[in-house]
Amino acid sequence: MTPRDGGVGDGRDRTPSERVDVCVVGAGPAGALVANRLADRGRDVLVLEAGPRFDREDRRERMERSVRPAHGPLSVWEMGGERDAFSSGGDRFYPLNAARVKGVGGSTLHWQGLVPRMHVSDFRRASRDGVGRDWPIDYADLRPYYAAAERALGVAGATDNPFASPREEPFPMPAFPPSYSDTLLAEACEAAGVAMHSVPNARNSEPRDGRSECVGYGTCQPVCPSGAKYSADDTVERAEKRGVRVLDRAPVQRFVTGEGGAGDDRVTTAVYATPDGAEHRQEARQFVLAAGGVETPRLLLLSRSPAHPDGLANASGAVGRYFMEHLFAGTGGTHAERTRQNHVGFVTSGSHQFYDNDFDDAGPIKLEFLNYAGPSPVETALTADEWGDDLLETLRAAYGHHVAMGGLVGQLPRAENRVTLDPSRTDDHGNPVPDVRWRLDDRTRRTLTRANEVQRRVFAELDADVERTVGPENTGPAFHHMGTTRMGTDPSESVVNPRLRTHDVANLTVASSSVFVTSGAMNPTLTIAALALKAADHVDADL
Repeated sequence: MTPRDGGVGDGRDRTPSERVDVCVVGAGPAGALVANRLADRGRDVLVLEAGPRFDREDRRERMERSVRPAHGPLSVWEMGGERDAFSSGGDRFYPLNAARVKGVGGSTLHWQGLVPRMHVSDFRRASRDGVGRDWPIDYADLRPYYAAAERALGVAGATDNPFASPREEPFPMPAFPPSYSDTLLAEACEAAGVAMHSVPNARNSEPRDGRSECVGYGTCQPVCPSGAKYSADDTVERAEKRGVRVLDRAPVQRFVTGEGGAGDDRVTTAVYATPDGAEHRQEARQFVLAAGGVETPRLLLLSRSPAHPDGLANASGAVGRYFMEHLFAGTGGTHAERTRQNHVGFVTSGSHQFYDNDFDDAGPIKLEFLNYAGPSPVETALTADEWGDDLLETLRAAYGHHVAMGGLVGQLPRAENRVTLDPSRTDDHGNPVPDVRWRLDDRTRRTLTRANEVQRRVFAELDADVERTVGPENTGPAFHHMGTTRMGTDPSESVVNPRLRTHDVANLTVASSSVFVTSGAMNPTLTIAALALKAADHVDADL
């Protein structure tokens, strides 16, 4: 007899429930917020999560792993192996596992925690700049959901950003004060004609929701031991108190349509596996897919059937296409004055001045002033060969004078940038792994170049020595997966409609950055959260 816990031995029941109102796939921020909101409306909700639960009591130990050279970066959140196998068949290698977590909480277990709203212009990029596509919704449609998302995540911020989109109420918590290095950079920015302002953070600047204020561990990525930074497992726990059932280590293998007399335009069942290899079938009236910008299209493609030969919800052929990323632009170096680097593990100041820019044929730029420039003394000490006074001299030489600026630049949607399946490689359940095919375009390179130019202008006014530049040729992704099930009103060109429901399948909703039409240059999590709350309202109305 198959054990009810799937052979894990933890005593948790992983067998299916009776047919529920809503089955949510994914327990990251989108899935958690959807489940919690629907439970608050009295709906019977079950969540299926591919990864495990992580005990909060283990987070200090995970922090230790993150700073000690004996542990690889993937070990912090137990990524890797056949479970997480992937391919990268494009012109440029995409390091997918470098910044994803499978587990209850998802990417918020190790994210930076920056939560800006998208700009009004992001929803009208084609109309404004003649590139990409306009969204079928605008900023006004998301504005109340942005406010609700800021309350749900607990955002600390201030209204000192003259370039930000309009607001309807203050932030839930006061902003974090500028860091010491921010104050050094402020004078140089004024001389360079660059406006600085605070940035909103999903971390407590004061005690809130049973969690302490930030206590300054400085290891925000990849782990916050104090719990001051928002993590979606907190929302999952709130949902469970409202009656939501959450099954971890239960990766969904495919969706099934047309069973029990239902038409092929309705999902009837989510087939999921447990660690012992057994498959189970969960039935629901409505399904919400909230598995991120890579696993969401992968699961739809894995759900092909005679009625959906190219994958579920893929009559348009757009599933997996239009993959977009944010690319990093950076400038770093040293300054004669001490900068107190790494005293703060997150960004406290930025600039949106060049977001709605008038640069020729270049896109939005979001600038950040980095508080974690240069090596940390802990990392330097742990990797040094010296001891005693020699080590002290090394630490004094390596630490205390570094300064850096960063920035995000977005890509336009291009059909050739896509997530597809690689049948030559399989995961631990025998399914083809995701294949991320990705390359940079000339517009993105020009925008990165513009960002570097502004950064060097500030460094010149600061009289800092530039030691490294991350730009068009050596840039890397911010691991913001967008666009692979994009939103639109035309079923021949998009996957979901403005209500986030798939065009082809009447009871399947997608809550993810995968529905983004364009990428902008803002960290996507707050927009993901706002869209998730919007999706939950539509699902509730359909029940």
